[in-house]
Amino acid sequence: MEAKRFYGAGPRTFLALVPENPQDSDADLSDDDPVEDPDYLPSPTEESGETSFESMDEEEVASTSSSSQPPSKKKRRKGKNSLKTVSLDELQDTPDPSLPGAKNGRRRLWLREDIETFQVLDSSFNPPDAVKTPFQYFQTLFTVEMIKYITEQTNLYSAQELGDPISTSPEEIEKFLAMLLFMGVVSFPAIDDYWHHELRFSVIADIMPRRRLKLLRRFIHFNDTQQCDGTPDRFYKIRPLFDMLRQQCLLIPSTYQHSVDEVMVAYKGTRAGSLRQYIANKPDKWGRASSSGIIHDFLLYQGASTFFNVALTEQEEALLLGAKLVTTLCKTITLPRLSVVFCDNYFTSFDLVQNLHENLGIRCIGTVRSNRMGGATLKTDKELMKEGRGAFDYRSAEGLLAVKWFDNKCVSLLSSAAGITPLSSVKRWSKEANTKIAVPCPSLIPAYNQHMGGIDLSDMLVHMYKTPAKSRRWYLPLFGYILDLCISNAWLVYKRDCSLLNETPLPLKRCAI
Repeated sequence: MEAKRFYGAGPRTFLALVPENPQDSDADLSDDDPVEDPDYLPSPTEESGETSFESMDEEEVASTSSSSQPPSKKKRRKGKNSLKTVSLDELQDTPDPSLPGAKNGRRRLWLREDIETFQVLDSSFNPPDAVKTPFQYFQTLFTVEMIKYITEQTNLYSAQELGDPISTSPEEIEKFLAMLLFMGVVSFPAIDDYWHHELRFSVIADIMPRRRLKLLRRFIHFNDTQQCDGTPDRFYKIRPLFDMLRQQCLLIPSTYQHSVDEVMVAYKGTRAGSLRQYIANKPDKWGRASSSGIIHDFLLYQGASTFFNVALTEQEEALLLGAKLVTTLCKTITLPRLSVVFCDNYFTSFDLVQNLHENLGIRCIGTVRSNRMGGATLKTDKELMKEGRGAFDYRSAEGLLAVKWFDNKCVSLLSSAAGITPLSSVKRWSKEANTKIAVPCPSLIPAYNQHMGGIDLSDMLVHMYKTPAKSRRWYLPLFGYILDLCISNAWLVYKRDCSLLNETPLPLKRCAI
């Protein structure tokens, strides 16, 4: 899929960690990759098949065309031999019905008018009769049915490979999961070290012999690989587990503020196929979380076939891929007309914000790239910088507000939920005054900053005590993420219940073990 189909023009790059063939990655399972440096970032020239830089901004295009030599014929790709740079001002001044600022053959009329701020209700939750144990909260997400399913599939796969099942049981799988969670909290350099006579860690070593643990890890499975011929699902091997977890996450009561963002699962093996790519400045799947950090819904990205099992309307089919993702995730919001969604410039566009409001009744605030603002003509970055820090400009059309605000740099936003007034301020460091100063800003800025971080909070908690699941098999890191997400969500719900009953919650580390 072309990058412009997802992002439009922009300097960001995007990672897709998806298997080319869902049947791959089961050969030589006992020979997993050695542990590598987790901070290693491959350069764009190291492995051209694994790194994809999908877009660059106008300055990069200009410098490339003026300073570099034309590529050799061998490196040229058909239909991609030249780049054309067109300024955004020229686009906005051209009354072309195909432009983003046009609708039904007419230019969209942008006026310097504010929109009414939508008052979001305070979230209220019914307090439980009593706070359950952390393990009981974990069981509401990683259910007994999931453990039984893993047991069945592991025995089936081992019988297919060995001719005789390894005869594991749900009780043994529970112990296996407990050992993985312990290893995420108490980390040793190698698995064998937990049983070594000089370093022996009895909490893990007494649960199960080392050889049995490795045997379970070798044959653990989540779907029948012999039944995946012809399926468009590239996540076939792990899909049933994600579907079961998703149903449990949807049952968790949420706030009225939701954030949509990408979540990444690290993988350095070679069996994810040719679609393995790299995102700069990012630690993959997309998710919807409430402002509390609880993940309520998620969608696995697998390129053009991401929506193979999702029913989309004709209007939704015409949206960019990022807008389709947000729209799909927002369909599971229980009270859409009382809710506000926050997303970043990976996803935000005029069409998305308008579609959410008109078709689902959901308000939206998001940072946006200048070429996806629906043709709004705002002051240039230079003009705002001359006015000084805190300067802003805005226009509204069809109930949506476009804002550009100068902080450390200029940032653009689209909103159908909050306007300019009442003006507020944020604290920023000033080199001239050598102290923090108050910088004026429109009211939608603090609202965005307060509620956009739900996914980031979940991602931070997931990585604090990460389950060891490094493997050449691409689906094992995803299984590790499922365990970590269950721990994170369970702890946040447990913490919320403790707050409702005025009890002191245990720290995440204690709950994880």
